[in-house]
Amino acid sequence: MNRLKHLLPDSLAARLVFLLAIAIIAANIIALAVLAFQQQSFDQQAREEREIERIAALIPAMEAVNAQLRQVIARDASTRFARVRVEDGPLLTETATGTRSRYIASQLAETLGRQDVSVAIIDRPLPPGADRNGVTHTDQVIAITIPLSARNGQPEWLNVVTNGAPSRAGRVDSRPFLTVLSLSLLSVLGVAIVLARHLTKPLSQLSQAAEAAGRGDRTARVPEEGAREMRQAARAFNAMQAEISQFDAERMRMLAAVGHDLRTPMTSLRIRAEMVDDEELRDGMVRTLDEMTIMADGLISYAREGQDAEKMESLDLGKLLKQLCEDRGATCSVTSHVQVEGRRVGLCRAIGNLVDNAVRYGDEATVALSQDGQHAIVTIEDNGPGIPPARQNAMFQPFTRGDDSRSLETGGAGLGLSIARTIIVAHGGQITLENCAEGGLRATVVLPLLKRT
Repeated sequence: MNRLKHLLPDSLAARLVFLLAIAIIAANIIALAVLAFQQQSFDQQAREEREIERIAALIPAMEAVNAQLRQVIARDASTRFARVRVEDGPLLTETATGTRSRYIASQLAETLGRQDVSVAIIDRPLPPGADRNGVTHTDQVIAITIPLSARNGQPEWLNVVTNGAPSRAGRVDSRPFLTVLSLSLLSVLGVAIVLARHLTKPLSQLSQAAEAAGRGDRTARVPEEGAREMRQAARAFNAMQAEISQFDAERMRMLAAVGHDLRTPMTSLRIRAEMVDDEELRDGMVRTLDEMTIMADGLISYAREGQDAEKMESLDLGKLLKQLCEDRGATCSVTSHVQVEGRRVGLCRAIGNLVDNAVRYGDEATVALSQDGQHAIVTIEDNGPGIPPARQNAMFQPFTRGDDSRSLETGGAGLGLSIARTIIVAHGGQITLENCAEGGLRATVVLPLLKRT
């Protein structure tokens, strides 16, 4: 069963076409077998009819001559496949009860215009030379007895033993069969390919939309077309997307509202804190309020990014990275004309956050761009203290910061990497962090290249 599965094509359309081809070939082979069987039956019937005509032609000739000439005619009429004798006694006394025997007898009787014809089918052993593997086989022959008019007062009978004349050496000609099979395969598979593509197109659209939804694209929808089941699946997927999109929008609005509403009381508290006479207490309160302000701003920024409705477009990633490095004072080593499909503002925000982190926590930042067969690869390196490996994955969670060397005092609320990952994943890519062997941190962004049509 596992070997059979490996033989099947991978795609649904190819499997439909493959199974249909197997069905057509099997049906044609069965038809060929039935045709061969029918041809054998027709050949046998044709041989018997020819033999009936030959015997029927002998009777008038023998009735018109004397006994001696009858023997000559019988000898000349004998062949390798039929023994014809004029004898004093009948070989058969009555027609056998078999269907084939009765059919031959009725045909002879109709042709001769007489009813005194006896026919029987007899099993005759094959000669020893025809034995196979020591097993003796039998051959069926036709025995016919027809009474002739008496000559010299002695009644005579025409006794014939025949196997129905020689069969044709050939069987069903395979060339017409192969021609018909090829034409039927070409015509039916041509229609099947078109039909399979038509049937599987909605599945492909659903798969692409599901992948986009998995990357966080809540605008992905599936056309509600095709067969009824596909329309139902598309309708259910679109409804699910709409509900998730509404839920995300409500969640982001709530986060933005919380961040915005916190600003007013924090501003009021800051004003009051600055009126405190105790300098040490005042500085501590102001520092805490500053941290809360940064967190509130981060909430608003995070919510705004989640509601981003920017359209996808073709982007020259190298050109975009050069501009980012120039604006932030980072070293740039990129290749132009690396095309990706993305949102310009969103990618600038995501990669810009990574470059900002590299500039903030290291003396210098280096941005490089390369590509493989299907992906563009962006690396951002710094020479800072790095992040402990055990905490690198956790750094992508909201409000998560690194070790003490990356504290709030250097800026940020722990949302930059979370925002960056959200944007990159929405573009079908991925982002990873690792410490460089020579020191510092390396952030790697992998994005799919623009698909050429």
